[in-house]
Amino acid sequence: MNNTARRLAEIPAGSWTKWVVVGFWVLMLIVLFPLSAKLQHAEKNDAKQWLPVNAESTKVVDLQSRFQPPNVAPAVVVYVRASGLTAADRAKAAADARSFAQIPGVGPGQVTGPIPSADGQALQTIVRVNLGTQSSNRDTKAADAIRAIADSNANGLTSHLTGPLTSHITGPLGISADLSKVFGGIDTTLLYSALAVVIVILLITYRSPFLWLLPVISSAVALFITQAVIYLLAAHAGLTVTGMSAAILYVLVFGVSTDYALLIVARYREELRRHDRRHPAMAEALRRAGPAIIASAATVILALLTLSAAELNSTKSLGPVLAIGVVVGMLVMLTLLPALMVTFPRGIFWPYRPAYGSAEPTYRGMWARIGWAIAPRPRRVWITTAVVLGILALGLTGLKASGLTNAQEFRGHPDSVTGQTVLAKHFPAGTGTPVIVIGNASAAAALRSAVAATPGIAAVTPPVTAAGYAYLQGTLTSPPDSQAAYATIDRVRSAVHAVPGASAVVGGTTATALDEQRANAHDRNLVIPLILAVVLVILALLLRALVAPLILTATVVLSFAAALGVSAFFFNHVFGFGGADTSFPLYAFVFLVALGIDYNIFLMTRVREEANKRDARHGALTALAATGGVITSAGFVLAATFAVLATIPLTALTEIGFTVAFGILLDTLVVRSVLVTALNLDLGHRMWWPSALSRKADPAPAELSHERATALTSA
Repeated sequence: MNNTARRLAEIPAGSWTKWVVVGFWVLMLIVLFPLSAKLQHAEKNDAKQWLPVNAESTKVVDLQSRFQPPNVAPAVVVYVRASGLTAADRAKAAADARSFAQIPGVGPGQVTGPIPSADGQALQTIVRVNLGTQSSNRDTKAADAIRAIADSNANGLTSHLTGPLTSHITGPLGISADLSKVFGGIDTTLLYSALAVVIVILLITYRSPFLWLLPVISSAVALFITQAVIYLLAAHAGLTVTGMSAAILYVLVFGVSTDYALLIVARYREELRRHDRRHPAMAEALRRAGPAIIASAATVILALLTLSAAELNSTKSLGPVLAIGVVVGMLVMLTLLPALMVTFPRGIFWPYRPAYGSAEPTYRGMWARIGWAIAPRPRRVWITTAVVLGILALGLTGLKASGLTNAQEFRGHPDSVTGQTVLAKHFPAGTGTPVIVIGNASAAAALRSAVAATPGIAAVTPPVTAAGYAYLQGTLTSPPDSQAAYATIDRVRSAVHAVPGASAVVGGTTATALDEQRANAHDRNLVIPLILAVVLVILALLLRALVAPLILTATVVLSFAAALGVSAFFFNHVFGFGGADTSFPLYAFVFLVALGIDYNIFLMTRVREEANKRDARHGALTALAATGGVITSAGFVLAATFAVLATIPLTALTEIGFTVAFGILLDTLVVRSVLVTALNLDLGHRMWWPSALSRKADPAPAELSHERATALTSA
């Protein structure tokens, strides 16, 4: 096994084979780079791509095609004058309605209104737009066309006495268009933001004007090739890519790729002090660091693939997309980066060039001093740290992950949100976002009566029948994104399911949101235990022990709970978000546990390596001293790249970015450096039961205390 690993490590580190490796990746980049730019066009953000496969609202989406073309989105145009509408206002709205019918995708019979409000201050017109099968940017174009008509000649209706006539575009189309505008420039924003933070952190870490270039170039290659591979799978193999998965892909690939690069470069720097030639030094660095990187990547990949067991389509598709990014990032960093590194002489590290035979400075640095400070009283340290993390975790009681309203979904006030507020003030709150009921045509009258008699329904349309089915719509009295509206959906479903022979299903925007919430709860309860099982198995295989995997998994879960507790406090009392998306706990768990366990893998594989040379307690001290700096730098890189998600004005992405960034820093600076090290020092060889290492004697704490004084004196 060691011979095989050595031969594989020598390929990218070989004096001539390095050129084969570089040539291979250059060829791949030339072939695939043009395809990487097409990924955004392969995204599918229509409702069906987010819905649970077997949800009732999904069945409604399928049946709706019998009554209208697929992918029809209603826009609600609301006109309002606080002092009361004038005759000119009504004439303009009527003229606009005729113009709306000329917009591509609308056509005759697809415009309803203008409908006046009871208070005489507002009008609403409902415009149903057929976005077609390829709806990329069609929602934005349709909304812009509607807005241009609604805004035309509005200035002529303004006076100093009555004030302006204002108009807003809301409803499902308006909200979808505002979301599309947010995601429209997301690729460029995230790419440059992630690139900037990685460059800054690498410059600070390496303090070299040249060295940072190689990890950044390798990370960029990994990202472009990942995008191309995912595009090909989306175009030809049915892989689903959403705007959410594409956004997270950018930061994940940059983050994990740079993390792997930091580990390789740090170990290469160590080996350059032990080898007089750089090619053998890199081969040894890969042989030593490679297994930890592969195990780390495997943990993340398998954890992400567990998302494939989810009910929610958006969650199910997220796992494979991100897993591909980690696979490509790992392969590039284990091959291209080493080949590039050995192409350049030791001077690439200038001005801190690692000379052959020089002492390794990390063994006497800050992390060495921290380890020796913990050594005399490790039990007190880990108990105190665990209690503090437990106190932070108490904030979980304030986490409101029951979903976001349309207004809470945006960080800001787009026109669709303002329009929905105006609409709710002057009309029944659910206007423009109806409850859709489809059942057998023979039960049409009974279905209408059942829906009309349901509390929370303001009005019901006459049934439309086609191909043996009846189609009708109900108007909610509550805002369509409220808990009251969700309760009404449950009541409507109970009522129509009780109609004999109707075989009715209930859908629409509100029902879709409700089904998503329930699917997220199901997925959370299913996927989280699966991820924990994957992490335990990989740790047990890698460390060849049982105690260490159980303890490490427990520390990461505690870190996750503390991160969520702190996040809940900030969401509620600092940022004023008022809630979190129902998918938030699961996504946060996936990224924090899968990525957080990385640093424990990096640390514990080094502990095992050093413990085999001496003993478990000295192995813990040496491993912390050797890996403390690089793991901390890796944590800052990953935290900073996820924090980039906060540049997108969507609450859900901001929350994920904040929580993952804070959780990674907490795990890097506290859990891995203090808690895990203290546990290693306290348990010693018992941490490695039942492996042979567990039968190796450790020095007593008194001996370590004596050594500590000597170590600090010589530091």
